Amino acid sequence: MANVQIEESWRVRLQEEFEKPYFKELTDFVREEYQQRVVYPPGKLIFNAFNLCPFDRVKVVLIGQDPYHGPGQAQGLCFSVNDGIKFPPSLVNIFKELESDLGIATPTSGSLVRWAKQGVFLLNATLTVREHEAGSHQNRGWETFTDAVIRCLATEKEHLVFILWGGYAQRKGAFIDRSRHLVIASPHPSPLSAYHGFFGTKPFSRTNDYLKAQGLEPIQW
Repeated sequence: MANVQIEESWRVRLQEEFEKPYFKELTDFVREEYQQRVVYPPGKLIFNAFNLCPFDRVKVVLIGQDPYHGPGQAQGLCFSVNDGIKFPPSLVNIFKELESDLGIATPTSGSLVRWAKQGVFLLNATLTVREHEAGSHQNRGWETFTDAVIRCLATEKEHLVFILWGGYAQRKGAFIDRSRHLVIASPHPSPLSAYHGFFGTKPFSRTNDYLKAQGLEPIQW
């Protein structure tokens, strides 16, 4: 499975992963799932986060868990939905915090492509899911792959911002060297936990303050 369709700067760094036995098993499983079931995101968008945000341009890493599993929602970027799709509850809360933090009114579109193009790497731990079956592609190999992606970023780059919302993302990013990178950890923006410590954490201004301190362009959230 050495011919994964993925942006070149990522392909070079992840080539060894693509050649490992677990990735071949994962590929076979995913291919069969797309043939036999409705699976999200569309196949050409599985690696959308990578294709929109080349390795050298990554400034911020935002870690999600699973793609959205409703029709028309998932676009290969964590927390992001296609234009015209009703905002899922977590995204509603992300936009509420954005308004409270930076005074930016809730956008009309839930697509975060504009973030990705500025260097916000919107990575889900699992990159595919069956329709209406949350978690259906977990523990098939995606997590091993995305752990390798995070490790590659954390070891090869300096002064990244890792935004870890919720216990799952925090466990996934536990090994990140806090002396080399800024790690912003808080409860998840889902309705279950947003009022227990997500609101008021100001992740967007903290990210930009750190980027500016490193002489980097802040994100236009």
